[in-house]
Amino acid sequence: MTITHRGLLWASTMRGHDQDGVSFAHVDTRSEVFVREPMKREERERLERTVLSVGAAHAEGAGRRDLAEEADEFRTCFEKDRDRIIHSPAFRRLAGKTQVVVYPTDHQRTRLTHALEVAQVAGAIARGVAANPGLTQAIALGHDCGHGPGGHASEDAFDAYVPGGYLHSVWGADVVLRPLNLCQETLDGIRNHSWSRPAPTTVEGEIVSWADRIAYCAHDLEDALHAGIVVADQLPHQVTTVVGSRRSQQLRVFITAVITATTREHRVCMETDVAAALAALRQFNYERIYMRDESVAQAEAVVAVLRGLVDHYIAHPDLLPQPADDVADAVPGCDLGVARAVAYVAGMTDRFAFERAEELLGFDPAQIPVGIGRGA
Repeated sequence: MTITHRGLLWASTMRGHDQDGVSFAHVDTRSEVFVREPMKREERERLERTVLSVGAAHAEGAGRRDLAEEADEFRTCFEKDRDRIIHSPAFRRLAGKTQVVVYPTDHQRTRLTHALEVAQVAGAIARGVAANPGLTQAIALGHDCGHGPGGHASEDAFDAYVPGGYLHSVWGADVVLRPLNLCQETLDGIRNHSWSRPAPTTVEGEIVSWADRIAYCAHDLEDALHAGIVVADQLPHQVTTVVGSRRSQQLRVFITAVITATTREHRVCMETDVAAALAALRQFNYERIYMRDESVAQAEAVVAVLRGLVDHYIAHPDLLPQPADDVADAVPGCDLGVARAVAYVAGMTDRFAFERAEELLGFDPAQIPVGIGRGA
């Protein structure tokens, strides 16, 4: 094989550029930064107590964790949580999990891009009200790690196996992210980000609850517009007059409405007229996107596949990866074999789940929603 000029150039940068006992990334580095001394974690914690709002969460040492550990030299405990989530397999697998629109184009959201967009919205709100940015980012990035393949239909599929039902928020905090030994504040925000759950105990968790709804309402609509499922002219007048029809404009209005109302009321909330527009947008999405015939058929297919897989792994536990985490005590009242089977299937990407359904259960590829099956 002939090594190209580009290959030789890349290889020449293998080590960087040494000069006076240090190495530089670029041979012509000109940037200068005059650091009085490294800003370590303790100083950054003191800075948080100075600049964050009263009521915001404050990082302290190694954080409140189930298993005690050493504090990081430079990162706060919440920043450490954020980094652990980003580097976790559960977070990476979100790239292969449906958000709403299954048929893929180059622009459709996945659970991963949704998590990043929630982190952006939540970060903007947190900066606006001087809440803790590290905790906000950690909760936002981890909030959907409990989702199974195929969107919210996976919760319907797993309900039959989990006492009290399967909630992606609870499962994410108590099962999926449990091995990361995250701070209690991070897990609480993830566990309770859904509006049907008890309120999070932190300002930052409340911010992520709003950011999640803002992000998915605006972005699910944009995906549906790109896919031709709806057209902008169909949007309710209440939505377009208050927040507009373009995603960027909607996000700006929603974020500003939370910052303004929270600053005035001293609790995380949204201006009433904008909240009504958000509710109208969500209702529109439900009727025109989530509950349309194609979506219902897709959900039914997902439920059939996932339940078939769980039953198969319960009957054939030897097919489960070894060694497997003992998840029984994290799912009260659930048999260990059932909990392990649900945990394995819930962790699958869309494509992997449907490939296993074809291989193990003999599912007809024609039953698989477009965009998920092999070769799609």
